[in-house]
Amino acid sequence: MTRPEPWQLIADNYPVSVVMQTRFQDIDPNRHLNNVAFAALFESARVRLNRELRPWADRPRNERSMVAAITINYLREGHYPDDVTVCSGVSKIGTSSYVIAQAMFQNGQCIATCDSVIVCRTDGEGKPLRQAVVDELEKMRTSG
Repeated sequence: MTRPEPWQLIADNYPVSVVMQTRFQDIDPNRHLNNVAFAALFESARVRLNRELRPWADRPRNERSMVAAITINYLREGHYPDDVTVCSGVSKIGTSSYVIAQAMFQNGQCIATCDSVIVCRTDGEGKPLRQAVVDELEKMRTSG
């Protein structure tokens, strides 16, 4: 597993952030946030970012975006009932895919990072991203 880059640990390097509540059901027997909770919090923030990037109503019916890979780095323990802030942005744009980089902060410390590869498929096949999509992705670039 590769360690996060130093820029990924700084909230200001991400264009979008959302404060999310932790839940009692998210804790493990040691009273820490469990790995499933981390994944769910990252997922919720990722969906919000994607909805801002590409309003779903504007997407052609034959075009789909799907998660191809996710890497989560657990850096510190998370605790209930403290809120977390999940920061998100686009770190890479490829021909038919892009990477959403995220970091989760709690009480001023980065507790986890997440990189998600999102692949665009049109008519069931990988196709280049439309220019309108690339333009929207560029607006959400991380500064790292």
